[in-house]
Amino acid sequence: MLTINYNILGIHDGDIVLDVGCGEGRHSIQACQSAQCTVCALDIEQKNAIRTKYFLSLLDDDGKNRGKWLSLRGNAMWMPFPDACFDKVICSEVLEHILDDRQAIHEFRRILKSDGILAVSVPSYYSETIYWTLSHQYHNQPGGHIRKYRLKQLRSILKDSGFNVFSIHHEHALHVPYWLLRCLFGIDREQAFIPSLYHKFLVWDIKTGAKPVRFLENALNPAFGKSVVLYARKNMTTGGQ
Repeated sequence: MLTINYNILGIHDGDIVLDVGCGEGRHSIQACQSAQCTVCALDIEQKNAIRTKYFLSLLDDDGKNRGKWLSLRGNAMWMPFPDACFDKVICSEVLEHILDDRQAIHEFRRILKSDGILAVSVPSYYSETIYWTLSHQYHNQPGGHIRKYRLKQLRSILKDSGFNVFSIHHEHALHVPYWLLRCLFGIDREQAFIPSLYHKFLVWDIKTGAKPVRFLENALNPAFGKSVVLYARKNMTTGGQ
């Protein structure tokens, strides 16, 4: 399940791509299959870096990877890369977890080339407000969300950090009810019957891509998408790298 739209991001042969907070590598995998690029998958959790490495290795074995890749552990606030070395940076559903989000965004700008593009997604403000209201545990747990973003606020942060936002869209409207059910039945009770049943529906949708369901979600996304996705170019009129 991708959140970033690669038609908008535009990964090309020869690009060097960073996937920050890669999780299990969904965006890294897609990038490696899309172009003859080089992908660096970075996550603060060692287990995620290992799982991403495993999944990318499987694709190598099957001959499905067009690109090269590296998976490693690292902190988005202080990344071990030189200035201006990446063409694209992907940061999907990560900023809401980071202690100093502005420092992380500053790092993204530092490591992007002059014509580089940042794709960042965060949970929508309305869905987070519902979940935070229904469940204290939803965000008050290790690895939970420590902030909510209004769209205007995130655009302002990106602008202040030296980025020009050029495209915005919303995704995953059908995932809103799932987390609503998790909040109602208990965040730790994901195997409860109704949340579990809805999760099976989401998995089926991801595997099949049924056109009626895709049409429904695409129609709902602008108003009810769980994630908001912004694409921004590095502003070279701002001081610094």
